[in-house]
Amino acid sequence: MSSPFDSYMSRALHLAVSDDAPRGVNPRVGCVLVGDSGLIGEGHHRGAGTAHAEIDALMSCTVSPRGATAIVTLEPCAHTGRTGPCADALIDAGVARVVYAQSDPTVQASGGAQRLRDAGIEVISGVLQEHAEAVNADWTFMKTHGRPHVSLKLAGSLDGKVDSRAAERLLLTGSQSQALVHQLRSGVDAIAVGSGTLIADDPELTVRGIESANQPLRVILGTTAVPEEAKVLRGNTDLLVISERNPRGALAELASRGVQRLLLEGGPTVAAAYLEAGLVDEVHWFVSPILVGQGVSALNGLGSQQALDVTSVDVVGEDVYIVGVPAPRGSQE
Repeated sequence: MSSPFDSYMSRALHLAVSDDAPRGVNPRVGCVLVGDSGLIGEGHHRGAGTAHAEIDALMSCTVSPRGATAIVTLEPCAHTGRTGPCADALIDAGVARVVYAQSDPTVQASGGAQRLRDAGIEVISGVLQEHAEAVNADWTFMKTHGRPHVSLKLAGSLDGKVDSRAAERLLLTGSQSQALVHQLRSGVDAIAVGSGTLIADDPELTVRGIESANQPLRVILGTTAVPEEAKVLRGNTDLLVISERNPRGALAELASRGVQRLLLEGGPTVAAAYLEAGLVDEVHWFVSPILVGQGVSALNGLGSQQALDVTSVDVVGEDVYIVGVPAPRGSQE
């Protein structure tokens, strides 16, 4: 159902995803201020430590904001961090109405709407809510779960092997599947592998063949030292080594660094550990049309059955590409 504020909220959403509004520990937020004559100010958040969208909009006002309507994509915060509460700033500015799209999901910052109402300001919520939630879907997930969204990428043979006991290195996917993996990498904040996979495969963990503004953070999980000649040490992309063995602890560290979406590329031990801990949100499995026989299992050490709800199955070159999300444990059709 449309509202008279939709067009202004659309403008605020456009501001929220400006080029200088990076993903990170803070959400992307836009705000516009509307007076009797129309738009009188607008602003957006530009990252941790910078002015929040409401403050940025107030500072840009061409006339006094007293009596104006503030339209913002996220509920104004009610806490003091690096900046003061945005709800208080709007109250002090004398706005008459606040319209917002998405409620703040965090315990620390929520409550701004009630503070505004207590000050006698009219508050309207839920305008273009789904659009706003889409802008900050990963940030919202991180705040509500305390960790990044985790996609697990695996490649294996028809008989579930990722390596053979033969001397030659096993090539599991074709060029089309490899190109698709780079597309997956381009949509995340970080790519992680276990130290065993680093030693065995020597991956670069970079996006190649796709124009990408930013390369994801490269993450090594494990205590084994990174060899001096490893490919992950090349280039300018940041590298983070996490020796924390507990998957939840490793994800908490990534969340503290602003990582909202993680692509976990193995190997078998790491994949099994994160599945076992219930910390995988999506599985991307490339199945190669080969039978290996004796070799390394794709999930080494997985101790319990893991059910998936399959969302898509595609043929990519000669490979089969399966995407699924973990179903409740023990569920059966």
